[in-house]
Amino acid sequence: MARPIWTGNLSFGLLNVPVSLMSGTRSNDLSFRMLDSRDRKPIRFERVNADTGEEVPWKEIVKAFEYDKGSYVVIEKSDIASAAPESHESVEIEAFVDQESIDVRFFEKPYVLVPGKKAEKGYVLLRETLRKAKKIGVARVVIRTREYLSAVMPQGDALILMLMRYPQELVDPAEYKIPEGKAGDYRVSAKELEMATQLVDSMAAKWNPGDYHDEFRERLAEIIRKRIKSKGATTQVLEEPEPQEDAATNVVDFVSLLQKSLKDNTRTPAKKTAGRKSAPRKAAKKKTPAKKAAKSGTRTRKAG
Repeated sequence: MARPIWTGNLSFGLLNVPVSLMSGTRSNDLSFRMLDSRDRKPIRFERVNADTGEEVPWKEIVKAFEYDKGSYVVIEKSDIASAAPESHESVEIEAFVDQESIDVRFFEKPYVLVPGKKAEKGYVLLRETLRKAKKIGVARVVIRTREYLSAVMPQGDALILMLMRYPQELVDPAEYKIPEGKAGDYRVSAKELEMATQLVDSMAAKWNPGDYHDEFRERLAEIIRKRIKSKGATTQVLEEPEPQEDAATNVVDFVSLLQKSLKDNTRTPAKKTAGRKSAPRKAAKKKTPAKKAAKSGTRTRKAG
């Protein structure tokens, strides 16, 4: 089994359900290295000073923001730590909204929430409540060092956590030249519309994701296999599964917590992003980095 990105809690009202945050995607990328075409030796990239050309050791490298061409402000580790989110290893649901009310453009990347040991009851309670109410939980989640907006929704027997884009990340289609108005305004005749509808109906099918494959990757992988075979070698590009880690929990009286949450109308308030000041905090202790999230598309890996 894959290892969790983190093990923590899914909270709504006064209820806390121990969960593990698991990746909901799998990388099938083909990874390439860059070689010198003359002798087939790997290329090494070095960190050099743009002015002197001298190599710069990691300990001498700092992060900076270029606010004007050639002008920088250095950002210290303490600055990053003070801006880091306060909560870690938690999914904090702030509101429940109608499942049809969120524009699909906001959805970005899926993760799977897996209940910890003895946490199945709270997990199923939230799953079935969301399904019955046709609601989605809008939450904040911290993955590694960044806080994301997310949606918690039932999918079959699972609770899916879908990372969401912030409104500022979306481009308003009105910024582009898009034809407005009715079909008749563009000389689309009733006959054309009828024939196009018939074509759509003739191509109608049930959605079956198994019918679709990354054909480019498959063709490229076949070329690579043939090249390897011609060298008299074999290879297997598959990751070995890793053991799953579970979170332990105690028995919880859900009825009393639900009653208290309803009585107090308790929920985690939405955090304000504008004008909010937070006191500097110590940087969190370094943790074992999680497996890198899956990337899309074929990528080129740099030689170290």
